[in-house]
Amino acid sequence: MKINRGSKSFYYGDSEENPSAEMSYVLTGEKLMIIDHTYVSEELKGQGVGNRLLNEVVDWARNEGRKIMPLCPFAKAQMEKHASFHDMIHR
Repeated sequence: MKINRGSKSFYYGDSEENPSAEMSYVLTGEKLMIIDHTYVSEELKGQGVGNRLLNEVVDWARNEGRKIMPLCPFAKAQMEKHASFHDMIHR
C-alpha cells in the first residue's frame, strides 16, 4: 500500500480528491501542522491503515522540523498512547 502526500492530506487511493483513506492536515506557520481529520473507508477498516497514515505524517513532520497539533480524535489518541510520538506533539 503506497501512501501519497497531497496538498492537504496524506492519502491512499486513486487521488487526493477521492481517497480510500486519508489523514488531512493544515500547515500553520513554519513549524506547526494540525491534523484535523482521519478517514478510512469501510473496506479498509481494521487493517491498520489509520496508523500507517499517522506514521507517514509523523515521519514527514519530523523531517520538516514541524510539531503536530492533533485535533483529530484518532490522531490525538494514538499520539498520546505511543511514546514514539510524544516528542512530536505541540503543547
